Formats: sequence, C-alpha cells, structure tokens
Amino acid sequence: MMMNRSNRQTIYKVLFFNQGKVFELYARHIGQGELYGFVEVADLVFGEKTSLVVDPSEERLRNEFSGVNRLFLPLHAVIRIDEVEKEGVSKIRPGEEGSNVAPFPQQPVYNPPRGGSQD
Repeated sequence: MMMNRSNRQTIYKVLFFNQGKVFELYARHIGQGELYGFVEVADLVFGEKTSLVVDPSEERLRNEFSGVNRLFLPLHAVIRIDEVEKEGVSKIRPGEEGSNVAPFPQQPVYNPPRGGSQD
C-alpha cells in the first residue's frame, strides 16, 4: 500500500560505516548513484541552528558536510536506509567490538577475467 506523500516532505535516515565509525545522517533524497556500486545521498538535513542546546556530534557532522551537494556512499558501507516521519539528531557512533553489525569485506564489485589464460 502506497502512502500519500503529497502533503509532506520525505526524510530518510541513512546509517553507514566510515573509518571504523557508524554515521547517522538525514537526507531528503536517496537514489542509485550515477557511479556504479554507490548510493547517492542528497539534501542533507540537520537540526535547527537556533537551538540553545547544541549536540557536538551533530555540529561536527554539519561542519564536515557543509558545502556538500551530494554524497556518494559505497554500497558495501551502507548499513541501513529508513524512510522516517521527521529528522532526528545526526550523530557519529563508534563501531563497537563484538557488535553484530560489521562492514562487508572490501572487495571489488566486478573482477574482469584475466587475459592470456588457456583452458
């Protein structure tokens, strides 16, 4: 059953691995990237800057991704993408030892056949 989205802006929560940490970001657009094997994330959403309570993790992410129009995430780094009702707080969490969530081994998506082999 499709939901009627005409009266609201769709928001996605994206969880992905980056340098041994789990990043949680919110965005308005998600799609198959123009680059093979990448997920395109665009229009990042952060909390209001006028808030009195500032989350240092979200502020770090806001600074890191300032000026970024689109993000291309390797498919194997994406943990999960959820469509949510409203954005939450973007954050960075350590990749926990013993966790049941781990990045895929980094292997090429396509291995071309080696030339010169004879059967």
